[in-house]
Amino acid sequence: MNIQFNPEDYKCKRPFHVEPTNIVSVNDDMQRVSDEASAMNKRIHYYSRLASPADRALIAPDHVLPAPDEIYVYSPLGTAFKVDSCTDGYGKNSSLVTIFMIWNTMMGTSILSIPWGIKQAGFTSGIILILLMGILTLYCCYRVVKSRQMIPLTDTSNWEFPDVCKYYFGSFGQWSSLLFSMVSLVGAMVVYWVLMSNFLFNTGKYIYNFVHNINVTDIVPGTNGSNKVICPSAASGHPPQNRSVMFSSSNRTGFELFEEWWDKSQTVPFYLIAVLLPLLNLKSPSFFAKFNVLGTVSVVYLVFLVTVKAAHLGIHLEFNWFTENEFFVPEFRILFPQLTGVLTLAFFIHNCVITLLQNNRNQENNVRDLSIAYFLVGLTYLYVGVIIFASFPSPPLSKECIEQNFLDNFPSDDIMSFVARIFLLFQMMTVYPLLGYLARVQLLRQFFGNAYPSLFHVLILNLAIVGAGVAMARFYPNIGGIIRYSGATCGLAFVFVYPSLIYMISLHRAGQLTWPALIIHIFIILLGLANLIAQFLL
Repeated sequence: MNIQFNPEDYKCKRPFHVEPTNIVSVNDDMQRVSDEASAMNKRIHYYSRLASPADRALIAPDHVLPAPDEIYVYSPLGTAFKVDSCTDGYGKNSSLVTIFMIWNTMMGTSILSIPWGIKQAGFTSGIILILLMGILTLYCCYRVVKSRQMIPLTDTSNWEFPDVCKYYFGSFGQWSSLLFSMVSLVGAMVVYWVLMSNFLFNTGKYIYNFVHNINVTDIVPGTNGSNKVICPSAASGHPPQNRSVMFSSSNRTGFELFEEWWDKSQTVPFYLIAVLLPLLNLKSPSFFAKFNVLGTVSVVYLVFLVTVKAAHLGIHLEFNWFTENEFFVPEFRILFPQLTGVLTLAFFIHNCVITLLQNNRNQENNVRDLSIAYFLVGLTYLYVGVIIFASFPSPPLSKECIEQNFLDNFPSDDIMSFVARIFLLFQMMTVYPLLGYLARVQLLRQFFGNAYPSLFHVLILNLAIVGAGVAMARFYPNIGGIIRYSGATCGLAFVFVYPSLIYMISLHRAGQLTWPALIIHIFIILLGLANLIAQFLL
């Protein structure tokens, strides 16, 4: 996150102090803010409460404010970013940069499951649901952005959405927001572990076969030709992770030994522990933050891969509105909530959108920029999902063969898929320690007042998180299922319930609550609840 300010205007530096219990310093300096700065901050906050927020008579003079290197911007996940300078209380990021930051933050592993979600919902209903969920989550995100402005007689300029939840719901809002935030973080880390196991397995398999000049044919149905597409789920009698036939004069015993020790679910998830567990225990993840650009590169490359594959495979569509045949699925299917669960996490940015928009140079454009970002995210999901579904070769393969990770529909020796897996594997291995760091900060700081109380505490937490990832990769390596469960759970609070409840309560206190507003927002809450319940029924 690149936040810049104009150093000539010191009035924008209020409030300049974040309590040490809420600051995450990437350098892990325990004395992050001086006692003098903390005391001055308390005096400034005291004087500011003696007058209304609109009255600037009691604002502290410029000479008592700290130097730029002591300014922090607090994020909802417990992180305080240092800022360089400022201008009138807001960042200098242009609308274009703000839009791109939101797009880049929202785009994640969910994009790999969008084609599968469209298959589960049906082609037509899948497209409709992506559009409707995009609009609904955008509206709820808009309510989050506006939630601070509806609190009267209180300076909320430095508040985040969890602070708003605490204002309306007390300690329950504080702890419940922590719980659902942890669900989203741990859910993402579990998905990452499953995907890293998948990508590492296929990458290692490709390298071994290439080095030893081995021609391997997977025992799964698939198309012929240079642009091969496979159907791993059809090989019910032969689990797709390791079953293959070798055509080579090489030592067969060595090949069989490799397959025994290089298994997607039996061994590879455990190999990752040796690399990632030590990284999780580091006090500072600042080194890995430098690789955030890989997320953008990975998404751009996936769009390129999808386009090239579709150009070679062509379009294979047949519209069967309610009946299913051997190769195609109906346009409307009862399994559509599986897609809405995935989309809840795919469009999820509600717990940090205030921070991203607060750095927008033109605050009056926040709603416009947020809407454009959501439009671009929805367009990216639609493009990848529709193109993969439409170009999937049916016949000879059925659309039911589309995997929860669409890269699994390409064999391990496919060079473009190999490059995609390399990109994603390296990106996820750099992001995973950052996610673990955020989980550690939120949980341990709440219970112990310190993000790193001791190596023992951190190790126990990391072992629990890694254990969950290994268990899922071993027994339930279904990223679509994990994404929809975690998305529907954390989305229930941050997307559907809290924004709607806060809006209704604020209108009621102002005497402006109307029946249409009440009915609409209760309906939104019920939709979120139904979305969660449906994940466990279908």
